[in-house]
Amino acid sequence: MAHTGIANKALIVGPAWVGDMVMAHTLVQLLRRQFDELHMAAPPATAALAERMAEVHTVHTHDFAHGELGLGRRRQTGLSLREEDYAACYVLPNSWKSALVPLFANIPKRVGWLGEARYGLLNDRRQLDKEAYPLMIERFMALADSDGQLPEKPYPRPKLQVDGDNLARLLADLELGDKPAVAICPGAEFGAAKKWPAGHYAEVAKELMIRGHAVWLMGSPNDFDDCDRIAWAAPGVTNLAGKTKLLDAVDLISYCQQVICNDSGLMHVACALNVPTIGVFGSTSPGFTPPLGDKAQVVARELDCRPCFQRECPLGHLDCLRQLHPREVLAKLTI
Repeated sequence: MAHTGIANKALIVGPAWVGDMVMAHTLVQLLRRQFDELHMAAPPATAALAERMAEVHTVHTHDFAHGELGLGRRRQTGLSLREEDYAACYVLPNSWKSALVPLFANIPKRVGWLGEARYGLLNDRRQLDKEAYPLMIERFMALADSDGQLPEKPYPRPKLQVDGDNLARLLADLELGDKPAVAICPGAEFGAAKKWPAGHYAEVAKELMIRGHAVWLMGSPNDFDDCDRIAWAAPGVTNLAGKTKLLDAVDLISYCQQVICNDSGLMHVACALNVPTIGVFGSTSPGFTPPLGDKAQVVARELDCRPCFQRECPLGHLDCLRQLHPREVLAKLTI
């Protein structure tokens, strides 16, 4: 992996989804063995997570709107990165436009899956064999090797660092008390077919409070309505949806004794913090994006129609989620 430039540095163009960014830490760990310095470029929604990856030296936040080509701005961004003298770049999103900045940055080796016919943009293009790499983390990690070889198992697990000072400030400012806490994360940016019903979460929350636990509802502003429905049905919970930034959520989740969530970005965050996690799966499959933690468990209903990987239930019944009874989740609790 010798480089003729000044520094043996690599740039990773990170994903726009929180869960994918967390899982990308598996690739980060492999590349750190090859490069003296790693930088991450990512959109505002996920860039902060790279700050909590021990191996990442510098984070570049690239604020392009979703779906925006922004050719001129991407060119300017790429030109501004030329002075970094990167030896290589690893482009994790599959979109054509995500490979533009590394091209304009004149990075000599640009690695990624072929994706949207990225001929000319990537000069180390790989043709994805989905059967050879069934897991998302395998598709990331395979890029680290010129022949696409995966590391020996057990695979590296994503790990996020915690800011203890920020955690202490949050506990005080949000008046969260000192009860043992359980986080419930009922959101999923992907769509309704990933969301366990709010009424089911409320039943779990009520039982947890009976057992003496504080229940924190966590998520982005987009999750406020889901959390509000749970809070209305289970008085006594604390609704933090929209009140915390992403790294605040990381630190608060690290404090929890248990996390109960959908197949979502915060599920992967919880696992990367080694917090006991129960992941409820609906339209998606733990065979593709499983919770990657020694203390993680999955709850799912085996039906002929799942996994369908659809945002909305194509049959209109959401049985894969509605038929999962709260007692099945309560039975998985480790507290």
